[in-house]
Amino acid sequence: MSGAWEGRRVLVTGAGGFVGSWLAAALADRGARVVCLQLRERHSNIEVLGLKDRVEVVYGDLVDIELMRCLVRDREIDSCFHLAAQALVGLANASPLSTFESNVRGTWNLLEACREAGTVERIVVASSDKAYGDQDTLPYTEDMPLIGRWPYDASKACADIVSRSYAHAYGMPVAVTRMANIYGGGDFNFSRVVPGTIRSALLGENPIVRSDGTPVRDYLHVDDAVAAYLTLAEHVSEDGVRGRAFNFGTNEPVSVLDLVERILREFGNPELLPDVLLNEKIHGEIDRQYLDSATARDVLGWESKVSLGKGLARSIAWYREHFDLIREAS
Repeated sequence: MSGAWEGRRVLVTGAGGFVGSWLAAALADRGARVVCLQLRERHSNIEVLGLKDRVEVVYGDLVDIELMRCLVRDREIDSCFHLAAQALVGLANASPLSTFESNVRGTWNLLEACREAGTVERIVVASSDKAYGDQDTLPYTEDMPLIGRWPYDASKACADIVSRSYAHAYGMPVAVTRMANIYGGGDFNFSRVVPGTIRSALLGENPIVRSDGTPVRDYLHVDDAVAAYLTLAEHVSEDGVRGRAFNFGTNEPVSVLDLVERILREFGNPELLPDVLLNEKIHGEIDRQYLDSATARDVLGWESKVSLGKGLARSIAWYREHFDLIREAS
């Protein structure tokens, strides 16, 4: 939508992270005045993507309700993307209280600040495909119940419900994204399969598969994810969009082992082989997850445009170009 972001005052929470930084960059490219909330002062993707002089960075915690009120009110925020979360399943299992504080309380604090300010016209909240939990039928569709049982899954389900409650109870322009596993350049969480495998291959090491390799997932390139956020926000005030959740995926599920082997083929080194650590499922991990994105296509006109092959090629090229950052993280 041409000109949809020119001059808008946009808050992006979690902007120092992988997806949030690419979203902040896209908004800045479109002429928005972007405020990035970052938990603490540290080197982040804001520096990696060259955003430091293009956005305003505010350091603080979502659980600080007074900070959120001041931030939304004083910056006269009119659009908000809420991506900040404790996003690691293993850490969530180990530290459930901090996960619920960040992912659930942080969400209602932000929404309450937006409600009180009365100036915010667009709010998009990031949920997750994991909010659906372990379903008997796949792919996930938006009319399925949210039955996430593990701490991370439950926290995203709660935040999802709270967000839609604010839309229905107060008429606020809120909608929710439930996205597949997002990958692409700039993800430095090397415990994730795509960046971890690429890093290992660039270092000439066998990549580690932290499962038995059979879990099935849907992988969405970050360019598609950013397009999904922007598209949903541009339609969020419309009847039939406000207060709803939308799936965003590729409808091309693949197993972890197949994905790793596909990445290795891109490197063309037959000596590199996946090191499969387990012969059983990982405790707390859902075995099969993938989404039906037909509603996003029919209602929003959004479709994934980056195939898995193209997305992996883009990702590998990005990490090759930024190999010095990989060595620093090794």
